[in-house]
Amino acid sequence: MEKNLEPGRHLLYMEWYTGGDVGLFMKMNKILFSGQSEYQRVDVFENPELGRVFSLDGITMTTEVDEFMYHEMLVHVPMFIHPNPKRVLVIGGGDGGSTREVLKHPSVEEVILCEIDPMVIEAARKYLPTTSVEFDNPKLKIVNENGAEYIKQFKDYFDVIIVDSTDPTAGEGGHLFTEDFYKACRDALTENGVFSAETEDPFYDRAWVGIAYNRIKNAFPVAKVYMGFMTTYPSGMWSYTFASKGLDPLKDFNPEKLKNFEKKDTLKYYNEEIHVASFALPTFVKKLIGVEK
Repeated sequence: MEKNLEPGRHLLYMEWYTGGDVGLFMKMNKILFSGQSEYQRVDVFENPELGRVFSLDGITMTTEVDEFMYHEMLVHVPMFIHPNPKRVLVIGGGDGGSTREVLKHPSVEEVILCEIDPMVIEAARKYLPTTSVEFDNPKLKIVNENGAEYIKQFKDYFDVIIVDSTDPTAGEGGHLFTEDFYKACRDALTENGVFSAETEDPFYDRAWVGIAYNRIKNAFPVAKVYMGFMTTYPSGMWSYTFASKGLDPLKDFNPEKLKNFEKKDTLKYYNEEIHVASFALPTFVKKLIGVEK
């Protein structure tokens, strides 16, 4: 891609973080798609350093060069805790990155991707081949429904539920941050079922980190926050919350299972050490979620 773009003579993409005083800007040297759906604005463009960038309502969802950081941490932490995951539900995640990671696990027999916005699926299929690579996998079913309502039809069905949502203040994302939604996810899981959700960054969206964690904790017997780097998300730090009906993300983690994972060479971020270390929280994050001893 052309890198010789001169300041003031090219298009700029600007994302304002919560509060409106800090943000992110990127050069746009080619706009691939821009549309307004029933739910949100959908944009895909190219940046010289980051490759293809996917944005919803002006908020960066993925970039080609670093999306693996987010998707691997969101997906593999719960997937490697469940002893034999067969049925998996991904709520949100219309770019396809989470389902790509789920389908690396050979035990998986069925994956449902519940993305409310058909335009996101269409744009990803056409312009985001790196993340949407498994959209035609026969194990995958794509449904365009509100995940907060869709989940209610299932009881004791899924082994793993992954919530790959937009920000709670953007589009329909707020529906996926309620205690009722988390309780519905709990009820839809099998006895050994596990759950993970993105729960925002602990700096610009610190209130939401605490809110999400405590709502998940109220819904599940086990709930623990873990963290990872995410270079183009606000603050560069990102939080996730693991939850289950009984399985513990550290006590029940078997490093040998990961060492013998047949697609381990495809993992660029997640590994045995990262799994354990991600649950070690900075003191300010412990205070944020109310678990400081």
